[in-house]
Amino acid sequence: MNIDPVNLLKQLVAIPSVNPLDRGPDGAIFGEARLTDFLEETFARIGLTVFRQPVMPGRENLIARLDGVDNDRLLLLDAHQDTVSVEGMTIQPFLPLERDGKLFGRGACDVKGGMAAIVAALARLAEQRPRPTVVAAFTANEEYGFDGAKRLVELWQKGGGAMIPRRPDAALVAEPTGLDAVVAHKGVIRWRCQARGRAGHSSRPMPDDNAIYTMAKAVSAIEQYAKDMATGGPGHHLCGRRTYSVGTIRGGTSINTMPNLCTIGIECRLPPGDAPETARQDLIDRISQTAPAPPIEHQPAFISGLPLSDRENERLAERLLLAAGGGGRLGVPYATNAAFYAQAGVPSIVFGPGSIEQAHTEDEWIALDQLRRAAEIIERFCRSFS
Repeated sequence: MNIDPVNLLKQLVAIPSVNPLDRGPDGAIFGEARLTDFLEETFARIGLTVFRQPVMPGRENLIARLDGVDNDRLLLLDAHQDTVSVEGMTIQPFLPLERDGKLFGRGACDVKGGMAAIVAALARLAEQRPRPTVVAAFTANEEYGFDGAKRLVELWQKGGGAMIPRRPDAALVAEPTGLDAVVAHKGVIRWRCQARGRAGHSSRPMPDDNAIYTMAKAVSAIEQYAKDMATGGPGHHLCGRRTYSVGTIRGGTSINTMPNLCTIGIECRLPPGDAPETARQDLIDRISQTAPAPPIEHQPAFISGLPLSDRENERLAERLLLAAGGGGRLGVPYATNAAFYAQAGVPSIVFGPGSIEQAHTEDEWIALDQLRRAAEIIERFCRSFS
């Protein structure tokens, strides 16, 4: 069965699958359920076995299996279903627009383009022999916690039955890499912390009671530690060093009331060989040393993504770049599902059409020539295991 990846991508973009973040999945555009339904119907037409794996209330992984012929290799292909918010977009997010060799729309680049390439490649592989067994996983909640990938790993670790009966031999995770092979990436950890003060009338300000003043000392300590890490922290030859940033700050109720609470959101991006909780604790220790009183209260991390090391995927990268007819081996600063598969013992690599520079943007788009090439490359990559 032949599937045009461009036409398929238009259908995928037209189906909203915005990550609800802290909200429930109900709503006009939130959650993956409508996209999961569409993917299930698509694979039914191709003739593949499918399985819906619950991840969160109303949100599921969709897993499709193409059985191998004359081959016992097992490959995993991954593309996440969720997209980021459409707030601030300057184009119609769910009205796919083709213009000048590009397709515009939310998710076109991150990562429904890679999703369309995977589906098109599977449809072609279904008519070929010999071929390996290929499991395509379309995961939930990648943008806000990687929960779909974590649940998927449990299938083969706890006995996945017919869908993933054992640990895959290799994994390819779709992300916009410009058709290069991403062999290493940073991890991420995010958490919030609070400073507490005492509410009172602003005509009688007491500096020690002002939660914003207390938090300002902590923010200054974070800024200095981030500078220290930029020049002397643990590093990686492809991904560089740790980075820390403060992304949000909230405090106070009115200009004439002393603020009794101030909250900030902190993020750390960490290279391979580093651990998320270690990076978090290092910063907490620095804050306590340089801004000890009043104490800052740190909440548990609400997102923790592992880094991907290039130590176990060198041969896999060679195989992919041979299928692609060339390309580079890259390290990138963002996190992906690949690290969770690698941690579970599966050599993993990140690859796909589009550029990260277009991901999450106000006019998100993907180059259609890369989309078509990606489908061909993924097909050849899978056939190379035959």
